[in-house]
Amino acid sequence: MRRRPPKKFVPEPFGYHEEIELKIDALTNLGSGVGRVDGWVVFVPFCLPGETVKARVFRNEKNCSHADLVEVVEKSAHRVEPECPLFGQCGGCQYQHLAYPEQLKWKQRQVGELMKHMAGVEYPVNECLTTEQTWHYRSKITPHFKAPRDGEIGAIGFLANGHRHEVIDVPQCLIAMDEINAGLPKMRERVRARAAKYKRGSTVLMRASEGRVISDFKATATERVGELEFKFVAGEFFQNNPFILPKFTGYVGGKASEGGARYLVDAYCGSGLFALTLAGTFDKVAGVEVAEPAVVWAKKNARANGVDNVSFLEASAEAIFDEIDFPADETAVVIDPPRKGSTPEFIEQLLAFGPARLVYVSCNPATQVRDLKMLTGGGYQLVDVQPIDLFPHTRHLECVMTMEKGPVKAAGGACE
Repeated sequence: MRRRPPKKFVPEPFGYHEEIELKIDALTNLGSGVGRVDGWVVFVPFCLPGETVKARVFRNEKNCSHADLVEVVEKSAHRVEPECPLFGQCGGCQYQHLAYPEQLKWKQRQVGELMKHMAGVEYPVNECLTTEQTWHYRSKITPHFKAPRDGEIGAIGFLANGHRHEVIDVPQCLIAMDEINAGLPKMRERVRARAAKYKRGSTVLMRASEGRVISDFKATATERVGELEFKFVAGEFFQNNPFILPKFTGYVGGKASEGGARYLVDAYCGSGLFALTLAGTFDKVAGVEVAEPAVVWAKKNARANGVDNVSFLEASAEAIFDEIDFPADETAVVIDPPRKGSTPEFIEQLLAFGPARLVYVSCNPATQVRDLKMLTGGGYQLVDVQPIDLFPHTRHLECVMTMEKGPVKAAGGACE
């Protein structure tokens, strides 16, 4: 039986749930396939470039349509069988059906396309870095569930693909670390046994720490990166793929020091990840953070690891660099903002400080590229673009963009 279209459904160019056949040309940075019907763009998830698919339209917008995958008519040679039986239903992974080497190639390409279309910058993007640990790598997951119905809790897991509210039951997660999966059954039993105590839905923390799993958001977690040990609040942010952190921080440190800078500013320092792992490369390091609890933990981590050339400063958002007395022409700045990117106010302060070198680390290349446009307009030029796959089988990635102040000639390409 054909469903009625939603009230706001626009009936052109396709009818509601009309089935169409199209060839997929590319992947978006959100993980969906992109194809065209008579020049009209259609986005279809879980299909791959080169495939011919049947898709069912559910929304028409001003310049594109969105459809669900019905059938793969002609398969890509790079299509593989997903490891997880929930792939396609659970919204956590987007690329399990794509051979892993191809995932890396598409992430590399997507960074370049974002730079070109959003910032008008064309620059060669390095091949995506990764590690051998492409499954069971996440050290933190946060399953959630809705309020009990008739005294029972239903699905405990993650949002269903394409839904903002529907939760799909996830008894095991193949990208979570082994100790987390080992603890999932007991966690699920414990939550369901306490159903009467929940008046509304809730979120459960599962953070791997020293071989155990922490479920208390306020507890102290521990993570090792090379020779250093970091402690932080379990529910707060810390990079969630420990297997790649030595390579990741090492790359950032190498780029920050490559221009001969003697001083480093870690402008979103959190509990001190970059400031402390890079301290051995610089004469002095200053970590700056607007959140007081993070600064407290960063100072504790410095003392515990015997790192004495790093200072941590709590700053207001309007005065990030006021207490930094490093000479700008001998200073590199690492910035690693949240997904929303930096604010225009922060970038204005950064440009006013004028460090010799910038290393911009981002988990959201779209906002990174938006900020790149402001930074290049303020006198900085790209010298390196490096995607790093912290999150295999998902659409997410980290990207490290390195910039130098003033006109430079970088090998292998130029900014426009």
